[in-house]
Amino acid sequence: MELNRMPESITVTIESLGARGDGIAKHDGKPVYVPGALPGEVVQVQVVETRKSGLYTRMLDVKEPSRQRVQAKCQHFGRCGGCQMQHMTDELYRKWVQDRARFALAQQGLDEAQVEDPFMAPPESRRRVALKALQTASGLVFGFNAEGSHQIVDVVQCPVMHSSIWALVPELKRLLGNILPQRALAQVHATLTATGIDLVVDVAHEISLQEREACVQFANDFNISAFHWRSDGFLDPIVVRQEPIMEFAGVKVPLSPGAFIQATSESEAVMIERVQSACSSAGRVADLFSGIGTFTFPLARQHQILAVEGALDAVQALENARNSAPAAGVKLKQVVVKHRDLFRRPLSVKELAGFDAVVIDPPRAGAQMQMEQLAQSGVKTVVSVSCNPNTFARDARILVEGGYELNTVLPVDQFLWSTHLELVGVFTRP
Repeated sequence: MELNRMPESITVTIESLGARGDGIAKHDGKPVYVPGALPGEVVQVQVVETRKSGLYTRMLDVKEPSRQRVQAKCQHFGRCGGCQMQHMTDELYRKWVQDRARFALAQQGLDEAQVEDPFMAPPESRRRVALKALQTASGLVFGFNAEGSHQIVDVVQCPVMHSSIWALVPELKRLLGNILPQRALAQVHATLTATGIDLVVDVAHEISLQEREACVQFANDFNISAFHWRSDGFLDPIVVRQEPIMEFAGVKVPLSPGAFIQATSESEAVMIERVQSACSSAGRVADLFSGIGTFTFPLARQHQILAVEGALDAVQALENARNSAPAAGVKLKQVVVKHRDLFRRPLSVKELAGFDAVVIDPPRAGAQMQMEQLAQSGVKTVVSVSCNPNTFARDARILVEGGYELNTVLPVDQFLWSTHLELVGVFTRP
């Protein structure tokens, strides 16, 4: 008896775009997911995997292309895993970004939420990148992981990376090519700060004296603010020419090696403006998951602030910046800094009493327990900032069920042409 087999290739018409940018079609009543396809296109695909959720495919040919298909901006498109959405017009891409936020909210029953026109970060603005380096028999491969793979794409172009960082890539490749042993795999974190570029090389290779001297020379030649080498968990400061500093509303905050900052300065400015606007009538504001003070210090110009953060190095940076602000001529209202794991010990309803507004910017997992406390509180305004539309929507539903109204949601696309999306939602009690 012959088993029914799915044909090696099928031809389908794309009906819509999914949350990961895949074109979605139907075949025998099942969803068909086609990476790189656009709505309205007729495409020939090869079925790679069959699941309960549908057929997952690889595109073989575009038989009838969409008018909204354009030439990709980068020659690595289709191989590099960083930018999956360069093949569509700006208009279609912007609509897809907005629809992603709408879809995530609709999944939680928040269909009527007002999702604004998204803010799109400009090209060549990414000021924080993590590159991969692999030493091979034919030389160093330096770039980003391929889509869904550990293979590294050796990049010679990057239309999203800030030009100051991109200018270093050939020189970094040359330096690491002379240092890393065969088969060594390194991750290189580069962050553009107010005082220059902060570099951290993470690799299982103990650096020699001669290699250390080469790194110091590199830092001097290319005006690197700090260069750290991390091997087996030990962080070795090769050279610190200037302390890496981030500046928020005139407050200079020290940045620990490889620490988190928003991906672009343009998107950061938009999010700060939205947070300040939402909190404008508040007296006391709590900034939860405050990091190094992206929102804390702009808000502290007008409001009393409680900044709560679980990472000790970020707490120390906050305290140092707060204490040094007056000497630098920056006037702040009262800023109280608290070290606390909000996942394990969220601020209780009692502790939230007396705050007029709360700003909350958790990691990708969201902050379910903290949102449950907020939902029972009397806080008038909650501003939720999230890098995950799905957990944002889940947490938004908790607040809405607790009596809050979701006034606006602003999508912020700071990882241009990728599936990553930031959201800023403003909630108020009627």
